[in-house]
Amino acid sequence: MAASGRSAARLAVVEDVMPGSRSGEPALALAGVEVRYGRRLVLAGVDLAIPEGEIYALLGSNGSGKSSLVRTLLGLQPPQVGTLRVLGRDPWRERAALMEQVGFVAEEPQAPPEMTARQLIAFCGSLRRQWEPAAIEARLQRFAVPLDRAFRKLSKGQKKQVELALALGHRPRLVVLDDPTLGLDPLARRAFFGELMGELADSGTTVLLTTHDLSAVEGIADRVGILGRGRLLVNEPLERLKARFRKLLLVPGGESAIGEPRMLARRDRPWGTEVVVGDWEEGTMEALQEAQPLSLEEIFAALHGAPTPEPEEGR
Repeated sequence: MAASGRSAARLAVVEDVMPGSRSGEPALALAGVEVRYGRRLVLAGVDLAIPEGEIYALLGSNGSGKSSLVRTLLGLQPPQVGTLRVLGRDPWRERAALMEQVGFVAEEPQAPPEMTARQLIAFCGSLRRQWEPAAIEARLQRFAVPLDRAFRKLSKGQKKQVELALALGHRPRLVVLDDPTLGLDPLARRAFFGELMGELADSGTTVLLTTHDLSAVEGIADRVGILGRGRLLVNEPLERLKARFRKLLLVPGGESAIGEPRMLARRDRPWGTEVVVGDWEEGTMEALQEAQPLSLEEIFAALHGAPTPEPEEGR
């Protein structure tokens, strides 16, 4: 995965424009990263820098390239083009050393089904230079996770709590969560993210989170990236993203004041037209009746060309 002169230059630019971090370099830095499976281009020239200590949510529909990007960052596959560094290391060439500083929770449970949580703690501790078994057990006991029950007999929520505890047991500098709450009920999702935020509060740990739970992202993410067709459609602080997207309620014929290129979505109503724009600035416009902020789910739908979800009654 030798860096070409062009990709090395792009990586230098990516690092130069990002905010400073504790170590003076980003926790993750990608420049011009491309991943292919045969002729199919999955990631197309992705540039990305994530500062240390930031919670970064990477969103995308199925097939957008999220899983391929995660696999590449974890050193499970090299990119065909481009360069990347994770905590200052090349994940493909230095994976063993890198994983001493990285925790990972996969989309699907990966623990041996017959092992108990207590056995998993002991086994994982044998593979780590730094390990805190007493803290891990205490964390699981707070969530009433049985330590001596086979992993396969635990509930989905309990399995995720075990995997999160194991991922944090060596105090990693970076935690990668690949859609960790998929299949969990709302209470289990809330408990998972609540434990995550409680554990990482003020620790300076960097978190890369991929998820379909967009409502949870709004409460925890510092920055959001949205992948579409292998490219980053959005990469910016969450608050800035939400500030520039608006649903505009226009008088009949008022869409001409917006212009077709600016409209990400449009819905005609009996009383006028609703349009979604991604470049909103406060100001006056005669055709405008109202400008409404959008949820992250609505922004995601607009960027992917889907109708924005109808608001729930009473929302």
